[in-house]
Amino acid sequence: MATAAAASASEAEAEPKAGPEAEGEQDEAKAARARRKVLSRAVAAATYKTMGPEWDQQEEGVSESDGDEEYAMASSAESSPGEYEWGYDEEEKNQLEIERLEEQLSINVYDYNCHVDLIRLLRLEGELTKVRMARQKMSEIFPLTEELWLEWLHDEISMAMDGLDREHVYDLFERAVKDYICPNIWLEYGQYSVGGIGQKGGLEKVRSVFERALSSVGLHMTKGLAIWEAYREFESAIVEAARLEKVHSLFRRQLAIPLYDMEATFAEYEEWSEDPIPESVIQSYNKALQQLEKYKPYEEALLQAEAPRLAEYQAYIDFEMKIGDPARIQLIFERALVENCLVPDLWIRYSQYLDRQLKVKDLVLSAHSRAVRNCPWTVALWSRYLLALERHGVEHRVISVTFEKALSAGFIQATDYVEIWQAYLDYLRRRVDFKQDSSKELEELRSAFARALEYLKQEVEERFSESGDPSCLIMQNWARIEARLCNNMQKARELWDSIMTRGNAKFANMWLEYYNLERAHGDTQHCRKALHRAVQCTSDYPEHVCEVLLTMERTEGTLEDWDIAVQKTETRLARVNEQRIKAAEKEAALAQQEEEKVEQRKRARAEKKALKKKKKTRGADKHRADEDDEKEWGDDEEEQPSKRRRVENSVPPAGEAEPGSEADLSGSSAPAATESPSELKEVRVGARRRDVPKVPHDSSKDGVTVFVSNLPYGLGEPAATLRPLFEACGDVVEVRPIFSNRGDFRGYCYVEFREEAAALQALQLDRQSVEGRPMFVSPCVDKSKNPDFKVFRYSTALEKHKLFVSGLPFSCTKEELEEICKAHGTVKDIRLVTNRAGKPKGLAYVEYENESQASQAVLKMDGMTIRENVIKVAISNPPQRKVPEKPEARKAPGSALLPRQVYGARGKGRTQLSLLPRALQRPSAATAQAENGPATPATTEAPKMSNADFAKLLLRKLFPGTA
Repeated sequence: MATAAAASASEAEAEPKAGPEAEGEQDEAKAARARRKVLSRAVAAATYKTMGPEWDQQEEGVSESDGDEEYAMASSAESSPGEYEWGYDEEEKNQLEIERLEEQLSINVYDYNCHVDLIRLLRLEGELTKVRMARQKMSEIFPLTEELWLEWLHDEISMAMDGLDREHVYDLFERAVKDYICPNIWLEYGQYSVGGIGQKGGLEKVRSVFERALSSVGLHMTKGLAIWEAYREFESAIVEAARLEKVHSLFRRQLAIPLYDMEATFAEYEEWSEDPIPESVIQSYNKALQQLEKYKPYEEALLQAEAPRLAEYQAYIDFEMKIGDPARIQLIFERALVENCLVPDLWIRYSQYLDRQLKVKDLVLSAHSRAVRNCPWTVALWSRYLLALERHGVEHRVISVTFEKALSAGFIQATDYVEIWQAYLDYLRRRVDFKQDSSKELEELRSAFARALEYLKQEVEERFSESGDPSCLIMQNWARIEARLCNNMQKARELWDSIMTRGNAKFANMWLEYYNLERAHGDTQHCRKALHRAVQCTSDYPEHVCEVLLTMERTEGTLEDWDIAVQKTETRLARVNEQRIKAAEKEAALAQQEEEKVEQRKRARAEKKALKKKKKTRGADKHRADEDDEKEWGDDEEEQPSKRRRVENSVPPAGEAEPGSEADLSGSSAPAATESPSELKEVRVGARRRDVPKVPHDSSKDGVTVFVSNLPYGLGEPAATLRPLFEACGDVVEVRPIFSNRGDFRGYCYVEFREEAAALQALQLDRQSVEGRPMFVSPCVDKSKNPDFKVFRYSTALEKHKLFVSGLPFSCTKEELEEICKAHGTVKDIRLVTNRAGKPKGLAYVEYENESQASQAVLKMDGMTIRENVIKVAISNPPQRKVPEKPEARKAPGSALLPRQVYGARGKGRTQLSLLPRALQRPSAATAQAENGPATPATTEAPKMSNADFAKLLLRKLFPGTA
């Protein structure tokens, strides 16, 4: 049948083309592609018919009618190409997309989604040879999912014609079951092997496959049952005398394992068995039922949760680890990894368990290999893989090849490359026999050190603008090996000279490390020389270096050496003190300038306020000249301004007209004539707002209340504007805007809900735009009781699946950025960073579905030009916020010097002493400043005054009217 189909297809191909020759070569190419597609599907359909009904044609996607239909379509397309031009257009689009994907993979072979799309399109076009090659390439780089493997296996099974093809399918099954533990693949493997039972060794092959399947997934509580049943059905179908005992054995083994639907299996065994079930089998069955009850809560949690169910799997793993059954622990790890294959921490935990507990070579190395194929961007997995290879005695060539793969994996940080180089160099060092003066392994170690330094300098620094090794840890390690193990101090000194020339000469701890190395493996002369250089070069802790030098000379040096050391240390410390005094004076001058600027701003505000008050007084004078009654009331108001402020924004007594009320406005016609319409409108709006009674905040309702801030100050009716927004979250009891004494909206309010769930839902409205300004929504918390309470919606830790983009044009929209980013993976969220006024800052955060997509986007987008702006793209890792130093935590004079690591890789860089003049020092606990009120004196001692304070005091004496 297959031969006939192929022959008919060949005849169709040999038929002369119909239609005008003006269509050209393009139409011929289209027709050829259609014929190739028909040929492949016709062969596949014929192959299906020869294999019988055991395989589902719907799953394979092939049928005889489909083949005939497409064959007829292709034949008619040859005779009249224009009739099916729509089909050709679609096919041409697919071919262009295939070419684009192939080109993209030639640039970046680690693009997972690109591989998947290419396979899908090639399969759609019927390019059987190309789709096989595409799958092969992808499987060499990534483990394939269960769906991809089953699709590949079904296609290969449909085309298997003879014994050689069957062996090829067997090889594919072997590769498939190594990627992940998938019950469905094992079931397909067993059923396919049954089809080859007639071949030599077919029966043993089937039993071997099923036994391996039971060992792998037979303990799977929800899907293992299918494997057991398929194996029993196969054994029951074989006409042999020994088959009864084999089926008995399978029933007994299955009933001793906790699986779902155990009761039905037990009932089936009772019905099938002619003899009574042995008591030992019943006891094992009852014990398995008890175990099933313990496992059910975890299995039901997995069934109810949505993928990837990482938290549920973690809880299940913890439970299995407590029980300690290695087979079940391995199975639950494998089940979790099927859905969470891109979670590096899960792979690390699994490989750590295998390394420390099972220690089975094939199992351990297989898990490590799959881990780095799933998460190639995680350096910790590669380092553990190298250690596992060395631990299990794998040959040096394999370890070197694995290391080279790690270098090309595309790590996302410069420090990752330093870590993988250190792991490989440690392995090479352990291979060297240092008892020999020279060996092949030693030369390989030295060349590897040299290559590592060159690689970090060129490859890594070019990509990340840093080598990832500012302290030259690799070079330090090399120097220690040369000094301690090779007795080559000359090479060690050369390496340390190179370390110091790379910006490390100013750090005291680097010089002391070199001094200790000379002390242990060098001589006194070089120790003294190193300390003398350290005294001249160190800028972070020169006192410590000077002390070490004097200590050494006091112990070992001559009088002349002592005099030289004292002279150099005194000269150096004197210069350092001068530099510190100059730095302190500069800081004091900057502080003085800042204080003067603050005073100028205060003075300007006071003058502006006085001018407004003067204008109001003039208006009141005109009002008193026109109306005598109004004049008396106005005089009383002028004499008691504080009383007026108290009654504003409060409820007036019954029968008394509040200033600014209707009674007041009706008689105040003179100011209306002098003020502009906009000012009059503002006065009326302010008057209406002052009518609102001031309601004190009830802290007992904080749980159902949210605090809304950063609202536009010109919001006309805040309550009416905000209520519809928050009613979408739940029933709103009250929207309470806050006004100033003048009646101006202060830009924030309280929104009270009837239920706490609605308040929690309202927090999702944070950063929503209100009249072009982002609205801040936060929980209502009394900061006087919780002074350290901070609300920040976004994570400040390292997020490897999120990118930080800077340098964007201010006009770039969220949609435009998403269009650029989605070409490199699935974009979950994009946040454009704005200031408090809602204006863009040229920054954005882009969240991808996983770390792999994010790392690929960094490689592709970093340095991209958008509207003449060159953007920078990096993994999101915000710097730590600086916490204000507490007074009691400050360093006391004369205390021990802190290590350099306290202040980071570069040290603090400035003087550690506070040399600010006392007159400019602010008292730490002299006054307790209220949040919105005046300072409250804590002691009766008068605060010290600066020169600026004396100047202001003099001005007040000379010019009493000055604010």
